Order: sequence, then structure tokens, then C-alpha cells
Amino acid sequence: MRFPYGLSDFGKLIREGYFYQDRTDRIPLLEASGDQLLFIRPRRFGKSLLLSMLECYYDLGRAEQFDALFGSLAIGRAPTPLHNRYFVMRWDFSLVKPQGEVRDIEAALHQHLNDCIREFAIRYQDQLPRPIEIQTDNALSSWRSALTAVSQTPHKLYLLIDEYDNFANEVLMAKREHYEALLYGEGLLKTVFKAVKAGAGGQGLDRVFITGVSPVVLSDMTSGYNVAKNIYLEPEFNDLCGFTEPEIAAVLTLLASDGADWSHAEALDTMRTFYNGYRFSEDAEARIYNPTLSLYFLEHLDKRGRYPRRMLDENLAMDRAKLVYIARLPHGEALLIEALSNAEGVTIPQLARRFGVADMLLAVKDQPFMASLLYYFGIMTLAGEGVLGKLRLAIPNLVARALYVERLQELWLPTYDDRETIQRRSETVYLQADLEPICDFIEQRYFKILSNRDYRWSNELLLKIAFLTLLFNDRLYMMVSELETERGYVDLALIVRPDMRRVRALDLLLELKHLGLKDLGLSGEQVRAGSRETLAALPAVAAKLDEAEAQARRYGAALRERYGLTDLRAFAVVGIGHERLVWRAVDVALVVTSPGQAESGSTAL
Repeated sequence: MRFPYGLSDFGKLIREGYFYQDRTDRIPLLEASGDQLLFIRPRRFGKSLLLSMLECYYDLGRAEQFDALFGSLAIGRAPTPLHNRYFVMRWDFSLVKPQGEVRDIEAALHQHLNDCIREFAIRYQDQLPRPIEIQTDNALSSWRSALTAVSQTPHKLYLLIDEYDNFANEVLMAKREHYEALLYGEGLLKTVFKAVKAGAGGQGLDRVFITGVSPVVLSDMTSGYNVAKNIYLEPEFNDLCGFTEPEIAAVLTLLASDGADWSHAEALDTMRTFYNGYRFSEDAEARIYNPTLSLYFLEHLDKRGRYPRRMLDENLAMDRAKLVYIARLPHGEALLIEALSNAEGVTIPQLARRFGVADMLLAVKDQPFMASLLYYFGIMTLAGEGVLGKLRLAIPNLVARALYVERLQELWLPTYDDRETIQRRSETVYLQADLEPICDFIEQRYFKILSNRDYRWSNELLLKIAFLTLLFNDRLYMMVSELETERGYVDLALIVRPDMRRVRALDLLLELKHLGLKDLGLSGEQVRAGSRETLAALPAVAAKLDEAEAQARRYGAALRERYGLTDLRAFAVVGIGHERLVWRAVDVALVVTSPGQAESGSTAL
């Protein structure tokens, strides 16, 4: 199979026999949805290929190619009357340079629009009755000239705008005043969309399809462009971009039929953990795989016969700058922590559809703006309903979770010495199942950092965040916090990736509990002075260890069965105040007869 990894040219993809998951059956639904549509998806989610497909379908200059391009696809068997009936112009705002002063950015936007209009004029010169006049320093004048030429023909224009908010978002994160100059008042970007709106008022423009990452830019235009219908939450378009699990499973079946020495079930489970989990519509049931990263994995598996070493190709990584930007906003860091640590995700009243920069900057923690922005950027996704019908947003998969961990590590442990220490001590856990070095680090350094943050930590949350951010390693592990089993939720599971079982890394399970100093009637000084053995023998601590051990055994049995594990190392861990940690190694091969009982054979420290 030929996988179109990084390829967004629909014509090339079809002519040269690349894999294509047919989405042309949605064309009639798109036509029925409206004349000016806005479709939002995260970066690297196949939006450009979608626009290329629409361009090939509607372009009157490609009428003779229709059977070759669409004959084997759903729309080729039942085309709509509008196929190959339009002049098509395409703008790609990801090509607009966002650096420099406002006048430099404006010049870059004029240049890009003029380049697109010039290419349009050349491509359709035989169908246009008059030449299009290009005004170098005024692309809006060039746009009007193009519309005038089109209006003198029996055909109309279909405008495709790709990544409409790309350069504006870059400008926003670099310099807010430049962003406001482009979008507010008579800013150029706002004026461009006013011209698009005017063009659809009988000037030759009939349809517009816009893709982007978030609705922030359109919201800040206010009346500049208020005619687009938002279709990105409609259930029938939930998988317009992206792959469903049955589609991924079918491709893996084809690859495995060539005598592959990898397991179909393990490959699917790995892809599900790293790439699945996106749900863009509240009314959709299916979760969607990131298409670009899935193709990256499948191409590597097909060519090399093994998984890629890095599950996230750095060239295709979601823009980390956006996560950094959100973390710096009021209450942004706290939201990242809640999303990372809470099995239920973040609960908001509703997903914000129209909100501007001013709202986002002034938003407080109990408002939906920050979580909604994380949703649009693809690092949170719809996860069902919470109390009173509120929406739950959760981190979709391990690729996205890694970005959260990376950002919090940068915030809390930024030094070279910290990073080196974490690597050495975490490797001791991976190789020897020895918790002592990492627990020493948490006691001596991490407790002080986290307990001094301006958050209302729950005590078990502090423990979970500490272990999660220190032990996270997606190169070796499918690492999941609050992994659901038939018997409950595992606090922290580190399951070695199937392709990394050739190395010595161990499968690990941690169950975490906490006791306050008041529960023990001890001071912080007394706890710090006691040995771990002495602390573990205290009745209250021993009871918590027993409770965690019983849970670790039940969950461990479920994990052993699910993943076929033969040497799962499990631990019951109890935090005492923000001072000390004690733990007990748990034999997960044993079966607990009652949830409150712990059996012999465990070792406490």
C-alpha cells in the first residue's frame, strides 16, 4: 500500500494510487448545509486534503478528469448537479508570514492574495472574458476585478480558504497589539472578510468553504464576516476528517495479510492508545483517530515491519506554543493540571463557539473559554456529559497527554540538573522497580515545588501529578493515569509498548493513597525524622497500605489479563502529609478474597 503521509494533493493521491479513505459521500450533505461554511479541526487533521478534494470536484477546468478522479468513489456513482460547475479560487493563510510590524504582516497578506488571484487568472484565462487587474499594494482591488470578470460568465466562484486563522493566531501569541490592529476597527484581515461577504451579495461569489483551528479570529471580526454557518459540531461531519477504528482495523488487516511478524491486535491497541479519542460532536458516538499521525504509523509499519520509535513525528507535532500560551493565561496552568489528573476530565457548561481574545484573557477558572480553546487546538476532546448535563472535556490520547506533561515539567523543573536527575531516577524504576530514588526526589524537591503552587491541591492529586510527570515516558510505555478496568480505575499504569518488549523495561502499576499529619497526630518534624519502616508500621499508615495493596491486586489481575503480562510489578504508595512517602511491593499474582484484606508476601518500606 502507498500511504499519503504528508500529502494533501487529492489529484496526485488518486492518480498515483495512494490509500484514500473515501469521504466524498459527504459532498451532498455539505451542499445542503449552506453556501458559506466554517469547518474547524485541530492542526494536522486532514483539512487541506479535504479542500483539495472539493477543489477537484467543483472545478470546471477539471470536468474531463471527473471519471478518473471520482469514478471509483462514492460521489462518482451518484454525483450532484454542481460537480465541475464553478470557478475555484483557493487561499491558504498558513503561507502568510506573521512576523514583523503590522505593515509587514499586511504586505504579506496582500502578496498572498494577489498571488492566488494571479494564479486564478492564468488558470482560467480561456474562460474569462476580460483580464483581471492585479493591484500590487491592494489585493482587495484585485479581488473586485476577479469578481467582475467572473460575473460576466455563466459560471460562479467557489472560494476555499484554508487555515483562515493560522497567521492571525501566530500574531496573537507573539504580539497582541498587532493582532488587534489586524482584526479590530478597520483592520486589514477584517476588511478582507468583509470583501468576501460582499462578494456573495450578487457579485459572482456563490459558495465559500473555510477551515481553521478555532473560532477566535472570526469572533473578533464581529460584523466583518457573520454569515458563515458553523458545521464543525454537526454529528454527520464528526469523521469528515480523520479515521474511525473500523477503518484503521481494516488497514491493519490488509497489512498483516502479507505475512507480518507483528500482532494485529497489539498494533490496533497501540494506535488506539496514542492516536484515537477525538470526538468533535456532542451527538456523535464514534471516536476519531488523528489521520496524519495514523498514516505516519501505518507507513512506517508497512515499510519497516515495526512501529516507529517515536509515536509523535516532531515534524507533525501539535503546536506546543499554543499550550504554553494557554498555561500563561489566568488560571491556565491550573486547568492543565485538572485535565491531566482528573479521570472525568474538565466539566464546563457548554462549548464556547464564539469568543474573542478579550473574553479569553479575562476568563476565570469556572468559565468555559480555556477548556474550549484546548478543545479547538486538539489537546482536549468531548468525553460525554457530567452533572446537570454539563459537557466533559478530556485529553484524547497519549500523544496529547505527553504535551501536558512536557509543559508542566518545563514550568516546575526547568533546570538541566533537574532533568538529568529525573532521567536517572526514573530509569531505576523502569529497570529495577526500585521506587526509593524517585521517592527521595519527590520528598526532597517536588513536594516543596508543588505544595508552594497557588492551587488547592487535593493530597492524592499532588501524589498522582508528581509520579505522572516524573515517570512519564511514551517512548517506552503506554502510560495512562486512571486507566479503566472492569474493577475500577488504576491510579497509574506503565505498560511497556509491544514493540519495546525486547528491552528490559518492566510493566508497572502504582496505587496511591494519602494521610494528613492530623490523621496521625504527628508534626511535620516528627514525620521527617522517622524512618520509612517506622512510618509504615503506624496503624493508620499500615491500613492505607493494605487498602492500596488490595486495589493494586485487583487492578493488576485485570491488567495482566488485558495485556498478557507475565511480570507486572505493582506498588501500594502512601503519602504522609507533604513530607514523606512509604510504599509496599505487591504480588499481583495473588487474589484478594475480600477488598479489605491484604495477604502475606508483601514488603513495606
